[in-house]
Amino acid sequence: MTNILQAIATIINHPIPDLLSYYKSQSNNRINALGDALEYFVKDAFANTIDEPELSNKLEKYSELFSWSGNPNNPPDLIIRNGDAIEVKKIQTSSLQIPLNSSYPKSKLFSNNPQIASACRKCETWTEKDIVYAIGATRADNTKQTLKRLWLIYGDCYAASKEYYERIRDQIATGINAIPDVEFSKTRELGRVNKVDPLGITYLRIRGMWGINNPAIVFDYINTGYDPQTNFQIIAIMKESKYLSFPVDSRTMIESISLPGFNINIQRIKCPDNPVNLIPAKIITYNI
Repeated sequence: MTNILQAIATIINHPIPDLLSYYKSQSNNRINALGDALEYFVKDAFANTIDEPELSNKLEKYSELFSWSGNPNNPPDLIIRNGDAIEVKKIQTSSLQIPLNSSYPKSKLFSNNPQIASACRKCETWTEKDIVYAIGATRADNTKQTLKRLWLIYGDCYAASKEYYERIRDQIATGINAIPDVEFSKTRELGRVNKVDPLGITYLRIRGMWGINNPAIVFDYINTGYDPQTNFQIIAIMKESKYLSFPVDSRTMIESISLPGFNINIQRIKCPDNPVNLIPAKIITYNI
């Protein structure tokens, strides 16, 4: 089984910040967007297949390591078989916020979440998974877009428990549905109003559009190693307890890296549910 530590080591050994050019050449130009290339890069990092030229070999490895590979409309983008879930997001380096669309930020992923596809719910026997946000920050120059930074952050370091978001969502939906003399229909969104006009032919969909601040802003109170001057940077954040849950060989492997620009340290981060409670977290960085 793979994990985030093995993915970090793979990226360090195969740094390719110009993702779009690399994956366009790997796929005979079928990949035309940096967001798609970023998803393939993250998948290949966890599968250790970045430099695998044969697609058939990659697919075999994906099948072995992953139980779900996602779709554009339902989270997550990837599930490690009997392991963590991964959600990939692309932002511009200068962006202060990350759009999450109709999905609120998750500290954990639960199989009973209505936004999860049925096939994902049945991909293996599971009820709850840790989730990693893989956030790629891009930099545009005159000719291309390149990957400037990759954040790998566990949801329980980044987002509050689901009750905080669901309470607000449910209160808004209840308030909308309490409006008198309006015809509503059942929906998974905040609401849907039917027969808005006299002919009864117009409807209104009311949906939430969630977003979360850039981790460079969220974690600016600790030393994450964030450096906007680097050509490429990895920053991983996880609870120390999560780090210690990984196999000894994975921890030994990552701790044996002695390259310039690589660092592992412990910081105390704010608990997303109670910011006055500080929890020990492992910060892993690599700069080139």
